[in-house]
Amino acid sequence: MMPDAVPPPHAALRLRLDSAALAANWRALDSLSGAARTGAAIKADCYGLGVTAAVPVLAAAGCRDWFVAHWQEAAEAVRFVPAAQVSVLHGPMTDAEAAYARALGVRPVLNSLAQVRRWLDTGGGPCDLMVDTGMNRLGLSMGEIGDEAVGALEIETCMSHLASADEDCAQNAAQLARFREVRNAVQAQHYSLCNSAGIALGGDYHFDLTRPGLALYGGVPRGELAGQIAQVAWPEAAVIQVRDLTAGESVGYNATFVAPGPMRVGVISVGYADGYLRCWSGRGHVLWQGRRLPVLGRVSMDMTIVDLSTAENCGEGDWLGLDYVLPEAAAASGLSQYELLTLLGRRFDRSE
Repeated sequence: MMPDAVPPPHAALRLRLDSAALAANWRALDSLSGAARTGAAIKADCYGLGVTAAVPVLAAAGCRDWFVAHWQEAAEAVRFVPAAQVSVLHGPMTDAEAAYARALGVRPVLNSLAQVRRWLDTGGGPCDLMVDTGMNRLGLSMGEIGDEAVGALEIETCMSHLASADEDCAQNAAQLARFREVRNAVQAQHYSLCNSAGIALGGDYHFDLTRPGLALYGGVPRGELAGQIAQVAWPEAAVIQVRDLTAGESVGYNATFVAPGPMRVGVISVGYADGYLRCWSGRGHVLWQGRRLPVLGRVSMDMTIVDLSTAENCGEGDWLGLDYVLPEAAAASGLSQYELLTLLGRRFDRSE
């Protein structure tokens, strides 16, 4: 029998997407956005959770505005939603990219006067415009928004991006004031400033369209969202071996954990190649039937060792959940909630 006729075994890693929680998160953010429409940032493969699984759920919940970073992501998105609803944040760097946007039917987000002129010189048409109001990342400067080329654009959404919406700081109000100047100076169909955290800052920041990302996928960037955002990503790893240790035996690289007495441990099929980084060494936990089992020693590339002393009935082939409530996991690991999601690797079998 030819090898390609034999289906591969199931992965020893799986990432369960809670579709109901994802839809509920979008609806909660839509409600918090008031009269503004609520879109979705689906870049980085829906923050690591998978466009194929997540976008149809968000569309069914009512989302009609989609934001990706790269042209390849736009091509993936239009498999599931109308191209005219998709905005590409990085904009056209070349005439070929401008032509690709038109051929695909998506809207480029123009981030500089060079991109504005390139879009006009290659035929114009519907587009979005990014204005920098204080982040100094992408976008036209405040001094450039009066350029006559900007006035010639057919702008669907004029947007900016909040740099510190997850904090209470003066920068938020300063960016809001600048964006109000932008709205008075730039003619567009819609105006958009808010990310997930910005939605929680209140109605003054909402304008016509909000663009949540992290909170859709279970992240809580501000305390006001706690209790309203549900966990969406549930990563799990299979136990691939159980070992019995005696007192004095060590586990893992560099023997950073030594058994104080007889112990039962499990080797699970997840490591830093899967986004479960070494920062979890000796501080992470996995979940088994409501119990939290500590990570022992150093996380390896493909494996992590956990304490099964209180999980007598857990054995090889059983599934353990990674402790992945995002705000708590971020505090424990030192990683951001964004990193925790987007680091989850390709070896996870992604399913509902």
